[in-house]
Amino acid sequence: MKVKILESATEDLVKGYDFYENLNKGLGNYFLDTLFSDIDSLQLYGGIHQKYFGYRRMLSKRFPFAIYYKVAEDTVIVYAILDCRQNPETIKKKLRF
Repeated sequence: MKVKILESATEDLVKGYDFYENLNKGLGNYFLDTLFSDIDSLQLYGGIHQKYFGYRRMLSKRFPFAIYYKVAEDTVIVYAILDCRQNPETIKKKLRF
């Protein structure tokens, strides 16, 4: 399967990078490496995750972030990458595309 990351998800990655880089220099790069590895795994495992708020949700292996995506034909489309420490209602509002 192909993986397509929408601009909204890219913006989420930038926000996460900035947050972790401000905590500790170099941690932002580790955050991106980890999340891109998780996203790459969707080539094989896209579609197996449970649905939340109308999207499939894959939890990151190392960070408290969730990748929200949908599968269309042979493509996984990543819509958002959100911090799980938020109020679920906030997450639900952010996922209204």
